[in-house]
Amino acid sequence: MTTAVVVGSGPNGLAAAIRLAQAGIEVTVFEARERPGGGTRSSELTLPGLVHDDCAAFHPTGVASPFFASLGLERHGLRWLWPEIDLAHPLDDGRAGLAARDRRHTERSLGADARRWERLFGSATRNFDDLIAEVFRPVAHIPRHPVVLGRFGMHALQPATWTVRRFRDDPARALFMGVAAHAFGRVDTPLSSSVGMMLTAAAHTVGWPVAEGGSESIGRALVAELAALGGKVVTGTAVTSLDQLRDSAGRPEIVVLDTAPQGVLRIVGEELPGRVRRALGRYRYGPAAFKIDLAIEGDIPWTNDDCRRAGTLHLGGTAEEIARTEKATVRGEMAPRPFVLLGQQYLIDPTRSRGSVNPVYAYAHVPHGYSGDATDAIIGQIERFAPGFRDRIVAVSTRGPAELEAYNANYVGGDIGAGANTTRQIVFRPRVAPNPYTLGLPGVYLCSSATPPGAGVHGMGGFHAAEAALAQLR
Repeated sequence: MTTAVVVGSGPNGLAAAIRLAQAGIEVTVFEARERPGGGTRSSELTLPGLVHDDCAAFHPTGVASPFFASLGLERHGLRWLWPEIDLAHPLDDGRAGLAARDRRHTERSLGADARRWERLFGSATRNFDDLIAEVFRPVAHIPRHPVVLGRFGMHALQPATWTVRRFRDDPARALFMGVAAHAFGRVDTPLSSSVGMMLTAAAHTVGWPVAEGGSESIGRALVAELAALGGKVVTGTAVTSLDQLRDSAGRPEIVVLDTAPQGVLRIVGEELPGRVRRALGRYRYGPAAFKIDLAIEGDIPWTNDDCRRAGTLHLGGTAEEIARTEKATVRGEMAPRPFVLLGQQYLIDPTRSRGSVNPVYAYAHVPHGYSGDATDAIIGQIERFAPGFRDRIVAVSTRGPAELEAYNANYVGGDIGAGANTTRQIVFRPRVAPNPYTLGLPGVYLCSSATPPGAGVHGMGGFHAAEAALAQLR
């Protein structure tokens, strides 16, 4: 029987393992940590009984993933939960831009810009399934839906700072810019609208749900599906070389690496062709996250009432402020008012809370490798739009870039996306190659977020890497 080893048990690694197991291959997954799941793990980070997501928290790409949908993961206990309002972006004047599956919330919040918003996102939302089928593949492919992809590409190619010029008022401008900022990079460069276009279309169609019981439910369901197919996960085992895999797994015919390019260089090293080794050595990592988890008494006292019903909030002020902040962050400057993403998962998943004490999730964009403490800056941004928030804090847990990298080696310098979303790396990641999942070494493949379609809990990088491996076997 053909054997395969997958290094890393994040969603991409588990997806690759499952696809290989579906093809009748004997698969073993090695995970350095004691628990599988990568960025989908959840923990009691503040107080006993309060469930916090360690990294990934909201899952538009997970619920949209064609591969995940094909697996029927609900058989293994995965249940998606949706907030009434998927996303809110509060402003200093008390207004907020809203994105939701119920478009009436968005139209009401955007006022005169509602029609312009609809014109921008109408095609992407009406044809979302076809669009997903295109953008969840490598850039270099023959499109099955060229008209849909072309319309999306026309907008995605633009800098986000150009896209917001379509709107006249701050709620729509800030709402889009906040979503575009998920790219963790400058928003005034070509293709910087792409992430914002995709995630906003998702908000209006599949939504931004959470996994009941914490994001760990996703990894648990994937592990269960792999086990049902005969595969296994070995935890607490760090892989440092191909020789180690050959010794422990009987010279597997297929090796799939769910690692950042830095991990590929560490594990494969001199066995890589020189051109591939040099390309991966030039791979760029982006700004970092500084994450804080809080236990609070009661709810967050948002000035804007709609924010009290939103699952995700972007705290960054106006579009212009976000553009300045993200540019400074890329330059290595810590902004006094950083862009902050905040999650109120407990609103729709009360299993995460204990009594009247609720868990709150938040992270700020900070420079790559930032060694300072952004806790006060993050809390300050929350307090800015929810006066009195500080008084409700019961406990705080923090993870800066170094701690995030220690938690997951793929988060180099605290970059939770495993690679900078520069114009070049959005199109060609991890290197310029006809098949981005191959590494120029027979039988060895890469499947992490450093491969298309990039960051997100969707498993599509793993699926495509496994397909590349199966094609070579054939």
